[in-house]
This record gives sequence, structure tokens and C-alpha cells, in this order.
Amino acid sequence: MSEDHKGWRLLRDFKKGKFCYLIGVDNWSVELQKSEFDSLCVLLLKINEQLFGIKGELMDEESITLELEQLPWYIELEGTKDQWSLRFVFESQDQTRSFEMYWPIPIAQNLFFEIKKMWESMD
Repeated sequence: MSEDHKGWRLLRDFKKGKFCYLIGVDNWSVELQKSEFDSLCVLLLKINEQLFGIKGELMDEESITLELEQLPWYIELEGTKDQWSLRFVFESQDQTRSFEMYWPIPIAQNLFFEIKKMWESMD
């Protein structure tokens, strides 16, 4: 699946071997291992649950920041209840690589939904 025309890319290609997932936004991309993609999906679902849990208490334009850390990931959601961005910090547990990702509004919502769909479609 590729969504280049929307300012982001999400690809799964098991022929690539170890790093079989690619997430890209604008002019950058990163490849993830299956275990890294899985742990990212779990945290995305958790931060979405946190947002859903407080959404009813928020005014439309009220600013929020939610943070969630579970190694190797740190995720920060920032915006309003309906429009938000996501920032990620990844620290490899075997100290081989680290990186940061930023998904701006509205890419964050679209990419989150597509990652959730891809993850849920896996066995």
C-alpha cells in the first residue's frame, strides 16, 4: 500500500527480509522490523484509547498533549481532540539505531488509521 499523493507512505514487503515495513512522511522514511512495527501499533492504539477517554471532556479548540513511553518507543500526541500530530522517538534496545518521526496534522490521523488497518489484517 502506498499513499505518496497524500504526503505519506506505508509499505509492507516481506521479501525485504528483516526490515519489511516502511513508513514515510514528506521527504523522509524509515524501515522497521516486524517486532518494531508491532510494538508501534500497540502504542498507537494505547494513545488513541487515552485520547478517546478524554475526548468528551475537551472543548473543540482546547489544546492537549498526551505522552506515552514503552521502550523502545516514546510517543507524543499534540493538538486538539479532532486534529493532532504525532512525534515518535525510537531507541533501539540493541543500540544499533535510533530515530525520530513526526507526523503533522492531518497526516497523523490518516496514517494512524492505515497502520491500524494493516496491523489488524495480519494473522
